[in-house]
Amino acid sequence: MTEHTPGTVTTFGSGSASATPDLMRVTISIECQASKVALAYSRAGERVAAVISSLRSDGVAPADIATSGLSVRTETVWTEGQGSRITGYVATTDLTVGLRDIGEKADPGPAVIIANCVEAGGDDVRLGGLTLTFADQAGLLTKARDAAWDNALAKAKQFASRAGRALGQVIEITENTASAPPPMPRMARMGADIAFAAAPVPVELGESEVTATIRATWQLD
Repeated sequence: MTEHTPGTVTTFGSGSASATPDLMRVTISIECQASKVALAYSRAGERVAAVISSLRSDGVAPADIATSGLSVRTETVWTEGQGSRITGYVATTDLTVGLRDIGEKADPGPAVIIANCVEAGGDDVRLGGLTLTFADQAGLLTKARDAAWDNALAKAKQFASRAGRALGQVIEITENTASAPPPMPRMARMGADIAFAAAPVPVELGESEVTATIRATWQLD
């Protein structure tokens, strides 16, 4: 009777899960310039209030509207022989907005909601970009992990068979946490210098994926 020496087999598995994004995060900024700090700050507050009112009118929940930045800076000009002098002040407020109802049947859709914000804020609005992601990213990652496990297991069975051994119990499973989900689509930064009613710009959701990678070791019987 042939006695096999103890042994193990280690494989790496990768898997992914794809879906149409169902959550959009938009950065909307208000930038107001004035000769006095208080005036710039006050104007920014008025514009922000108008944008927030527009968002709420379009059904965006208060919990999905967050102030993510607030600053006031000086504007200066440098003159030969006189140095630098202050010419005005710029107050900036950033809002991070989550839009959850972004499917084709959404009414109003994300493009309309963003256009309404631009119209409400006027020429002081700046769009910092958007990120498309998933409300239930954990659920999608679970599917990707299942696919990664199946991939690693298939390899292990193949190697064990080629070695004339049977696949035994699992000794170790390690997830490669350094393998992060790929970047989601982003809209490039743009200014919003509009002096008329803003027309909606189409936003294509496309399809994004989440990936998972594992390392698994089995005993060879």
